[in-house]
Amino acid sequence: MPDLAASLVEPTGGFPIQNMMMRYNLFAPRLYNWCKSLGFNPGKIMPSRAFCSDESQGYPIIMIAKHFGTFPFNHGVVGGIVATDRHGPHAAHGQDMLIIQASHVGYDPETETFGTYRRAQTTRAECSPNCGKVHQVLAWYQNEYDFAGHNILLHKEDGRKIVIVDNQLLREDRSDGLLLHLEKLVSTDDRGRLMPLRMLSTAKIHTPAQTLVDRMGESAFNGITPQIIGANLLADMFHFRRNIPQMEEGVHHLEHNLIRYMPQIVTSAAPTLTAAQINTQIEFDRTFRTIVKEHAYKGKKVLFIAGLNVDISPQPGQLFPLTKFVPWAAYVQDSDGYYYTLEQQELVETLLQQSTENPEQIDMEMAIETMASAAEVKFKL
Repeated sequence: MPDLAASLVEPTGGFPIQNMMMRYNLFAPRLYNWCKSLGFNPGKIMPSRAFCSDESQGYPIIMIAKHFGTFPFNHGVVGGIVATDRHGPHAAHGQDMLIIQASHVGYDPETETFGTYRRAQTTRAECSPNCGKVHQVLAWYQNEYDFAGHNILLHKEDGRKIVIVDNQLLREDRSDGLLLHLEKLVSTDDRGRLMPLRMLSTAKIHTPAQTLVDRMGESAFNGITPQIIGANLLADMFHFRRNIPQMEEGVHHLEHNLIRYMPQIVTSAAPTLTAAQINTQIEFDRTFRTIVKEHAYKGKKVLFIAGLNVDISPQPGQLFPLTKFVPWAAYVQDSDGYYYTLEQQELVETLLQQSTENPEQIDMEMAIETMASAAEVKFKL
């Protein structure tokens, strides 16, 4: 199998991945033993997970159940969004509280690409987007970016460098779409006004801004025919505007989390990976404050940990993905109300200090057999 760590893109937003990840069969016992070191009582810990609904998240759930002795409470909605209105019910289900939030991204070791996952249950075990919700949210923005990249052209006309910009991209009054930071692309007069050299039927010809020439180099304008700017349309050259319905933790919550960072996401080498990283960062920052304020958690020990699930597509003979967890941050609350947070490096070091042995883990097969052989319970109606 190719080295996953070696293929990871440079992370964004201060969320490094190299040397930070661990397999779930190692992460789950380490997490359990960390909980015990914090004074959590075995058999009284109520774990919860804020994961996407994707079937690739099943293996992490099994590992949590195996080591904590109970299936985790469902604390999330599609896309890895934390349902903070479930804090109260979660608190009522146990003595000591654990919340695990993780956005997720697929990884196909055959193509060494992020964002896809092999679905063994499909007709030909095809690959499809993973996380599908992230992919769905990104699709509109990537389409807008691709259009812009193909409709900003660089050329020379009569020995003079020019930029040809589609008329739609020059309109700044649009309620939806990719809006250019035109000052970084085309020259303006002393009052900051656009002064096109010539008008075409669907575009205008401009003198390029000197910053664009410096970035692109002289050769970018020397093609025999006009050349698209393509991937050289960088994140600081544009932003997005879109009318997204407001609904906290609703169907559009993920998009609200990501829209501010969409230029960074769509120009990254692995957009779905970058989006999942950013969503995890935002969800931890948002959720930890709701835990601090939640009355149902008062007087309880609480551990909230956020990170990234990387779902490596199953190989032949494997039922489940080789999922790895990348920790991001944690919030620790004692029963007396004292709390603190751990940043990524300290969190990783804390987990690595914990044993991967858990003598209290349950035997899933034996537990199922016990249930199957139990005496029949008859209902009184």
